[in-house]
Amino acid sequence: MKQTSALFNAAFIFFVPVTIIYGFFTKWQEPVGVVAMLLLGLMGLMFGMYLRLTMKKLDRDPADDPRGEQWMQEGEYGFFSPHSWWPLPLAASAIIVFLGLRLGLWVFLVGVVFGAVALIGWVFEYFRQDMAI
Repeated sequence: MKQTSALFNAAFIFFVPVTIIYGFFTKWQEPVGVVAMLLLGLMGLMFGMYLRLTMKKLDRDPADDPRGEQWMQEGEYGFFSPHSWWPLPLAASAIIVFLGLRLGLWVFLVGVVFGAVALIGWVFEYFRQDMAI
C-alpha cells in the first residue's frame, strides 16, 4: 500500500507544476484546463493521504514486503455469483436512461423504473426467505 500511496502523491507532485506551466502559457485565459489539472493533483493527494493514513491502521500489506509472494495476498474476498443475468437488464436500462436524456423525460423515467427493478433483482438474487407481512 506504500507504493500505491506514493504513486498517488506523485500525481500531485506532477500536476501542480504542470498546472502552473499550463496557466503561464495560456496567460490564465483558459480556466477549464487549469482547474481540471489542479483538481487532478488534489485528487491524487487526497487518495495518497487516505491510503497513507489507512496503512497505519492495518496490518502490513504483503505488497510492501520485498520478499512478498502472491499467495500471501490470498484470502476470502466474499461471495460472487457464478452466473447472473441481472447485469444485462441493468445495462439495458442504463442505455435507456442515457437515451432518455436526449429524447425526452418519459424515456428517461422508463429507464429509471427498469433500472430500479433490475437493481433490486440483482441485489436480492439469492434472497430466498419467506416475507412475513
